[in-house]
Amino acid sequence: MAQEKTGKKIIAVNRKARHDYFVEDTYEAGIALYGTEVKSLRQGQVNLKDAYCKVIGGELFALGIHISPYEKGNIFNRDPLRDKKLLMHKREILKLQQYVTRDSYTLIPLSLYFSGSNVKVEVGLCKGKKLWDKRESDAKAEAGREIERAAKSRGRRGYDQD
Repeated sequence: MAQEKTGKKIIAVNRKARHDYFVEDTYEAGIALYGTEVKSLRQGQVNLKDAYCKVIGGELFALGIHISPYEKGNIFNRDPLRDKKLLMHKREILKLQQYVTRDSYTLIPLSLYFSGSNVKVEVGLCKGKKLWDKRESDAKAEAGREIERAAKSRGRRGYDQD
């Protein structure tokens, strides 16, 4: 769990989303949770891997976010895969719904974090990548890593000669 300069304490990041989708825009949303779910989040027991968002009846819901049951929660624990309501302004939700229905975008939760004492979700407006797009992204990342390795090894040789 990393701490950023902005006061956000990151709980979980959906790394698969950036691999499978082009992220066009991001939005911040609150999330309606129960007490035992928040305690479980503080322990970092959450999985965003297969999660997505859907507008149902004018409200935004996150489906597929798995929050493990809190071990000391007994009868107060909720279903780990229940649909979680996301809290956003109505006009933002309507705008996102238009993108999803008209332009074939997908809403994906990119990260979950604490902003003060509140839990927030970063929702990405995403377009799906094709297989060749994924290969191209992987090739660019590999080329960047090769450049970094070459720069490091060149830097080491310079220090050895002193």
